[in-house]
Amino acid sequence: MTKNLTTGSPMGLIASFALPTLFGMLFQQLYNLVDTMIVGKLLGSAALAAVGSTGSINFLVIGFCMGVCNGFAIPVAQRLGANEPSKMRRYAANAARLSVLFALVLTAVTGLLCRQILTIMRTPADIFHNAYLYIFIIFMGIPATFLYNLLAGIIRSLGDSKTPVYFLALSSVLNIALDFALILGVRLGVAGAAIATVASQAVSGTACLFYMRKKYPILRMTKEERRLDLHSCGVLCSMGIPMGLQYSITAIGSIVLQSSVNALGSLYVAAVAAGGKVYQLLACPFDALGATMSTYCGQNVGACKLDRLGQGIRSCSVLGLGYSVIAFCAILRFAPQCALLFLDPQELDVILLTQLTTRYIVIQSAFFFPLSLVNIIRFSIQGMGFSTFAILSGVLEMAARTVVGLMLVPAFGYTAACFASPAAWVCADLFLVPASAFCIARLRRLYPNRSGETAADAQTVPLRAGAHR
Repeated sequence: MTKNLTTGSPMGLIASFALPTLFGMLFQQLYNLVDTMIVGKLLGSAALAAVGSTGSINFLVIGFCMGVCNGFAIPVAQRLGANEPSKMRRYAANAARLSVLFALVLTAVTGLLCRQILTIMRTPADIFHNAYLYIFIIFMGIPATFLYNLLAGIIRSLGDSKTPVYFLALSSVLNIALDFALILGVRLGVAGAAIATVASQAVSGTACLFYMRKKYPILRMTKEERRLDLHSCGVLCSMGIPMGLQYSITAIGSIVLQSSVNALGSLYVAAVAAGGKVYQLLACPFDALGATMSTYCGQNVGACKLDRLGQGIRSCSVLGLGYSVIAFCAILRFAPQCALLFLDPQELDVILLTQLTTRYIVIQSAFFFPLSLVNIIRFSIQGMGFSTFAILSGVLEMAARTVVGLMLVPAFGYTAACFASPAAWVCADLFLVPASAFCIARLRRLYPNRSGETAADAQTVPLRAGAHR
């Protein structure tokens, strides 16, 4: 049930691995889109703005959770590539312990502070109550977020990108059903949408856990492998925390930008919320390519196949460029129709909302190739074990969004807000492209006689996780 990414054509391996991952992410975005569509069409633009106004703070916290889980999976992939199954299982066991600790702390802290954060973000008074209800429930579901994302990350690190898709499909169907039941039936409003999201992810994660215990013999641990190991915890934290912080630091810029958009009024907040959902759906292939490169580079570093790192990055970038061109052409034709998916045609401001949302979508899609490079190169660097570089790229993204939010949006209005993320992607690429070359060169200097070895040769003297950082 595992897949070896250390032999064969990088282009073919990356494409075949990324495709199931893409389907999984599309399913994940599907239930996010359904939430937004139901809220926007059935509860109105004010409710849509309430949910949308929490997007940046949601990304700050949930993004940290997802980044930590992805980082925890990297040592697992490296030990699989190095053919060290016992160490791999030890990392998996200690990742579970750390995830429980992180989940409990984050749930308590965010639950206590979310009202204050929304106040600091200048959330409009007419949507504040619904915004608080929505994000509070999402934060209470952080343990479910950790459960699914950790298990899915470990499964992908083993080379299986298909199984997480099945459980995301289950989650999507359940989420849609619960949306209708809780919003239309029980009439819980935006709280119903949040409950549906948390409940569906919890079910998906629980099902994933039972499936893993039954179908993955390579993960069956001895009592010794299950013991707390401080060294393993240290390596896991050195991988996971920087990846989580990268998401959170990036989100700080998004929060500053969201605050500036909030000051423009709920109409603009709703336009950004609707446009953001379309963007997130279209950006799924970039997320899939990034997740693929994390596993690909992790396995190849573990197997000492250093020559394949640059080959994989170049092959993946070609795939990203091809999709970017296709997506931009499609958006030029269908952006207004995409915007109307989230808006009620009977609302008085629907024409202006459609125009604002269309402008946002078109500008974002014009910069999709820089976005693809951000995902591909950042996750490749993380898979190599240089997780701290993710923080530096996140700082650049944060700085770009902060400058736009504090200086350009007040001066130039909504259009400036539309260019904030593209500016962040370009700034990050200016750092990440040379950083990737540095990381590969660093590995070659540390292990000059091992690049290009066969898998059998490499497994006799495997790279030690985290040794090159």
